[in-house]
Amino acid sequence: MSAVPAAVDAAPLARTVEALLFLSADPLSAGELADATEAGEAAVLAALAVLAEQYAPGRRGIRLRELGGGWTLTSDPDAEDAARRLLSRPRLATLTPAQAETLAIVAYLQPISRPEITRIRGVSADSATATLLERGLIEEAGHSQFGAILYRTGIQFLKLFGLRTLDELPDIARWDPSPEEQAQLRERLLRAGEARAGAER
Repeated sequence: MSAVPAAVDAAPLARTVEALLFLSADPLSAGELADATEAGEAAVLAALAVLAEQYAPGRRGIRLRELGGGWTLTSDPDAEDAARRLLSRPRLATLTPAQAETLAIVAYLQPISRPEITRIRGVSADSATATLLERGLIEEAGHSQFGAILYRTGIQFLKLFGLRTLDELPDIARWDPSPEEQAQLRERLLRAGEARAGAER
């Protein structure tokens, strides 16, 4: 059998192995790859040979390397300076529950004003809104009939959640509670409100 047909046969498995190497933070041995793909080690080694050819030095920005008894994907050393500049940029911090809740309200009800967000959340939305604005996750979108600033999600929101458009937001009806769930939730919220009011006295 010639080398070309073998490479062709190994191509589908090579794609799967490539995906596993991409997803794994640690090098994967041929045995681990064989277990995950339910293929023999010989087939995995053939798939790795296909990837080694595709990721040969000078061909791509990614290299296939054997490290610590396993295989992993790394960046090409020639890209090191550019990678350092990219990774030295400030990273977006994790959203707090208040920020995430405010962002969800804006995403599904935009354009919406800060007083409306506060009314829905039951607590002030000033700090969360200011932080979301600063991070570019929301932006101003005109004024309401009462003069309040309206907010909508920004491009950074789409990037953060991997959306092409807002049409790709999950259907909110999936989380629409039944009448029984609504009653239970209302009761829990009332109890929580009473407990908070008692603690503030």
